[in-house]
Amino acid sequence: MDQLIQHLVNTLILGGTYALLGIGLTLIFGIMNVVNFTHGALYTVGAYLMYLAVSALGLDFFLALPAAILGGLLFGAAIEILLLRPFRGQDIDTVMLVMIGAGIALQSGTLWIFGGVAKAIPSPFPEAPLQFGPVSVSWLRLFVLGAALLLIGLTYALINRTKLGLAMRAAFQDADTAALMGVNVRLIDTATFAIGSSLAAAAGALLGPVYVVYPQMGGLAELKAFAIVILGGLGNVTGAAIGGFILALAEELGAGYVSSGYRDAMGFLIIIAVLLYRPTGLFARAERVG
Repeated sequence: MDQLIQHLVNTLILGGTYALLGIGLTLIFGIMNVVNFTHGALYTVGAYLMYLAVSALGLDFFLALPAAILGGLLFGAAIEILLLRPFRGQDIDTVMLVMIGAGIALQSGTLWIFGGVAKAIPSPFPEAPLQFGPVSVSWLRLFVLGAALLLIGLTYALINRTKLGLAMRAAFQDADTAALMGVNVRLIDTATFAIGSSLAAAAGALLGPVYVVYPQMGGLAELKAFAIVILGGLGNVTGAAIGGFILALAEELGAGYVSSGYRDAMGFLIIIAVLLYRPTGLFARAERVG
């Protein structure tokens, strides 16, 4: 029982960052109908920006996190303006190739700039974990959970409680009608891609100090993001959040009760089952954004 409780606590911590990844990816797809193959690379960029801010520039850890998120936001806006906007209206194959190329370029750029050696990000938290009876949790992981939940809450508030969120949902429903009603659809596309990218960067910046940072770290993260989106239903923000925690639970239980070597495989086995029996996702619905 003690082991199960520990796995459930680990699920909450890991699930928060997975939810950020999934929400960012499904937000972009739901509003822009773009499959973002730079998502994993932006996750890596967020982790390296966190490393650069803390280790190279000596910025305070708690200031470095919003700086890394802002960097992801700016990267996303630049990708949308420079690469996606010129190809709007093109067939989906062309856009996918552009995004795949951009993802490879970003990954190669981090390898060229930082090298292939893994980097560690120092944190200000004590090494000794918190003890709650038989359960132990590090201070850093608790901070990661709190920050992830805060970012998820802010994203929901942005989508459902602001004029920008209203315009984003209107663009999803019918971009042409939204444009006739005065919505700047180009600006909404840029904002959507930037926000989705910032969430991927946030996940990387949060998990970077927990593990280590290396150029290829985004590859598996991107696959997990797609798995989360498939679980929750394409374009369903709530489904993506829940899917992130489901994937984390599957990984934790698989690693704890089957084999640690199957940690990553367990989640994808669930994805196969979902695709077989409910291809639209567990939480698919008519209005998928917001």
